[in-house]
Amino acid sequence: MSIAVVTGAGSGIGRGVALALAAAGWSVALAGRRAEALEETAASLPAGDFLCVPTDVTSEEEVTALFTAVRNHWGRVDLLFNNAGTFAGGGVPVEDLDPAVWRSVVDVNLTGAFLCAQAAFRTMKEQTPQGGRIINNGSISAHVPRPHSIAYTATKHAMTGLTKSLSLDGRPYRIACGQLDIGNAATDMTARMQTGILQADGRTAVEPVMDAADVAATVVHMAALPLEANVQFATVMATAMPYIGRG
Repeated sequence: MSIAVVTGAGSGIGRGVALALAAAGWSVALAGRRAEALEETAASLPAGDFLCVPTDVTSEEEVTALFTAVRNHWGRVDLLFNNAGTFAGGGVPVEDLDPAVWRSVVDVNLTGAFLCAQAAFRTMKEQTPQGGRIINNGSISAHVPRPHSIAYTATKHAMTGLTKSLSLDGRPYRIACGQLDIGNAATDMTARMQTGILQADGRTAVEPVMDAADVAATVVHMAALPLEANVQFATVMATAMPYIGRG
C-alpha cells in the first residue's frame, strides 16, 4: 500500500490528482483549508482508504498535525503532492499591490510549500523503508510571467529553487523531488482564460485550456516511478496556449 498526501485537495488540480491517485490504488490524505470541500472530494473517491485533514499550510502547527495524523493512520508517507496555492493579487499593477497581499501569497505558495515539504522530508527520512517522493506544483509562471502577476510569479520561480534543493538534500535518504509546471488546466482558478485575459502586448484574449485530468495523469506517472528514477521537471500545458513566445 502506497500513501499520498495531497494539499489543496478540495478543488481544481488537487481534487483531480487525489481522484487519479486513488483510482491508481493509492491511499490518499486530503488536505486543505475547507473541511466541506475535502468531504466533497472524498465523496468522489473510488472505494479505498482515505483521510480528510483540514489544514492551513501557512501554519507550522497545522502542517505538523497533518503529517502526524497520516503517520498515525498509515505509518508512513510515500508521496507529497505539494499543490496548495493562491493567485491573490493577480491583475494588480506592481505599483498598486498591497504589501499585505504580497505577504499572503508568499505565505501560501512558498512558505506553505516549504513547511509541507519539510514535514514530508522528516517523515520520509525517518521511516522504514526509508524514502519517498515530493512533487511540487510549479507553473508556467515558474518560467515566464503574465502581466501584473509579480507575487505569484516570484513564488513560482522560488518553487523551482525549493525543488532543486530538496532533490539535492534528499539524495542520501532516497527522497526524490520533481516539479510539474502546469499551464491552463481548466479549473475555477483559470476560468478567466476562457473569457479573456490580459496579454503581454496589452490585448485581452481568450486562451486555450486543457482537461485537468491530463495533469492528474502526469502526476500519477511521476508518482509511479521507482525511487531510483525521477522526473526532475516536466511541463504539461494546453498545446496552443501562449507560452512559447508568450512575450
